[in-house]
Amino acid sequence: MLVLLVMLIITIPVQLHSIDTDNPVGNPPPPLTEPVVHRLDIDEAGAIYMDGVVIDQNALEAAFIGYAKQANQPEVHIKPRKATPYRTVAMVMALAQRTGVTKFGLVE
Repeated sequence: MLVLLVMLIITIPVQLHSIDTDNPVGNPPPPLTEPVVHRLDIDEAGAIYMDGVVIDQNALEAAFIGYAKQANQPEVHIKPRKATPYRTVAMVMALAQRTGVTKFGLVE
């Protein structure tokens, strides 16, 4: 019985599950333009600075709505200081998400 099982295993052809694909060759070209970056600083008192200028929540929301409507969205780098209240940072991040800004993140 064992000999028959071994003979069966040997005679079964090997199954190859492969798919032929045409993959691109080489590196993709670099982007034509550098991304626009807006720096958003938040201090210990909760004041928000966009590109070095103090901005309130309503103006920040209007700016985020404008960024979200652009075809090539600019990047928003959020940089809170160490003693900044978390609720302020969370409010800015939630505002960015709510308005449709997809290219934002925390930086050091």
